[in-house]
Amino acid sequence: MKKVLTILAITGLLFLGSVQNMYALATAIQTEEVAKAATEDRTFHQILKQYFIDGTPLFMSFVLITLILGLAIAIERIIYLNMATTNTTKLVNNVEEALASGGVEAAKEVCRNTKGPVASIFYQGLDRMDEGVEQAEKAVISYGGVQLGLLEKNVSWLSLFIALAPMLGFMGTVIGMIQAFEAIAAAGDISPTVVASGIKVALLTTVFGLIVAIILQIFYNYIISKVDSIVNSMEDASISLVDLLIRHKK
Repeated sequence: MKKVLTILAITGLLFLGSVQNMYALATAIQTEEVAKAATEDRTFHQILKQYFIDGTPLFMSFVLITLILGLAIAIERIIYLNMATTNTTKLVNNVEEALASGGVEAAKEVCRNTKGPVASIFYQGLDRMDEGVEQAEKAVISYGGVQLGLLEKNVSWLSLFIALAPMLGFMGTVIGMIQAFEAIAAAGDISPTVVASGIKVALLTTVFGLIVAIILQIFYNYIISKVDSIVNSMEDASISLVDLLIRHKK
């Protein structure tokens, strides 16, 4: 009888223990689901804002400023370059028709009514036509260099921000590691809790700096390719203009 009671007691204790474990497990799962739901309810803007604050606003602000200035320059250049893009084939045909029908003045009027650097270069060449084809060609080459400078305006600043953003992020990394070691020295312990804050600052500033550099690099490459495309069109159109002037002079 005693053995039976003992077995029943042990079984009851095991059952109670399993019930407690199941309750604890259920509570943990519920807590995790609540935390997960709370995280999912946060918008991307709120998460980004929290990371910005965790990375210390001092260094993160510098990285953010490079992003804002870099994007401002990139957007301005993209708009300018898209407006500077001209259908050079159509322009050359219009200038050729104007030269044949109304002479140099009619061709200059066509260039005045057309936007873009190619039309401006054509106008400068036509304006020197009375001095000879050689002077017109020199004017085209010289003014082409001026237009190239206008196309590449402020692009060097964009490359500066691309280099500056990760450097600022790495500076935040160094500062965060210094803070972590200072916390270790003050606490006399190397537990994860002591160094977690400094390491988090270091990683966040590095990540944000690299993200800014990647974004600006994409815009920079697009702008450079756009400039190259316009310059190639300018060179081809300039050769066509010189040929037109030679034929017209004859």
